[in-house]
Amino acid sequence: MIKWLLPILLVTVLALPLVYQSTPTEIIKLKTFDAFVPDKEPSGYFTILNITDKDLEKYGYPLRREILAQINVALLQRGAIGLGLVMSFPIDSPFGKADDDALAESLSFAPSVIATFENNSNDYPRTTGTVIMGEGASGIPAYGVRQNIEAIREVASEGIAVSRPEVDSLIRRLPLLLKTPDGWVSSYGVESLKTVVDADSYIIKTNEAGIEEIVVQGIPPVKTDYLGRKWISWVDTPQTTIEEMDVEGRFVFIGYSAKGVSPQLSTSVGYKYPHEIQAALAESILIQDSPYVPDYALAVELALFISTVAFAYVLLTVLGVTWGLVSFAGIFALTAYYGFY
Repeated sequence: MIKWLLPILLVTVLALPLVYQSTPTEIIKLKTFDAFVPDKEPSGYFTILNITDKDLEKYGYPLRREILAQINVALLQRGAIGLGLVMSFPIDSPFGKADDDALAESLSFAPSVIATFENNSNDYPRTTGTVIMGEGASGIPAYGVRQNIEAIREVASEGIAVSRPEVDSLIRRLPLLLKTPDGWVSSYGVESLKTVVDADSYIIKTNEAGIEEIVVQGIPPVKTDYLGRKWISWVDTPQTTIEEMDVEGRFVFIGYSAKGVSPQLSTSVGYKYPHEIQAALAESILIQDSPYVPDYALAVELALFISTVAFAYVLLTVLGVTWGLVSFAGIFALTAYYGFY
């Protein structure tokens, strides 16, 4: 009996970092995860339009909403199928009501999405019809947003441009839906896709752990973690400018890349502007084999670890030190290979 206490104690102690993951352990796992994420090709459905320093030198800053309206109309004339302005309009234009009306009119010409940003206000966008298959889902709560002005809310859909970084302050995954006291609201990338396919509801599939899958009509089911978060594939979505407007047949994510206007956020692949992050989320939703970590991953890690250590101990006991170490090295290599696969 005492003979087996040492390996049992050893396995227990070594398994503790897996069960109670410290910040350094979690960061190591995330960095390793980053290295294994494969590069993916863009879907071809999206384009990013950058409003640059050169544009602001030409049109001035703040950019009048009438100018944004002209840009929107020009994009539609060039063949864009939808407009996603990753910016918000929480106050009336300082240039008058006509400025707001021009932007609102341009957004009404095609499927359009505008952003809302969280501000702990307990004020939420309007909810969307949701069907929950399984037990009730907790999800990630919304903190409240700063609402857009009514004239623009009436003609465009809204999505929360949320960014929740990991323990190392880098963005790798984003929630697809957020929960409010009244129901569920979309993140920006989901709302963009939902608008394009003209869907007005979700299906949330749950299991014992929480959310398992989110389905929007017209889009393949999207696997998520138990909180409804999706790991992002950082694809190289085509980018264009106001001068080029290479947008035919695509939904356009519009945002500022001019210095000092829109903040750059830290991601696992470097700094990204908010409209680039939302485009990446929309792309990831359409990629069927984009990164995914199932909820049972920790159980599998523990099972592999315990079985490997236990088997190695048996080999050392039965075969002796030399052949035991040789056998253990082979098992360790096979386990590492299988883990990589």
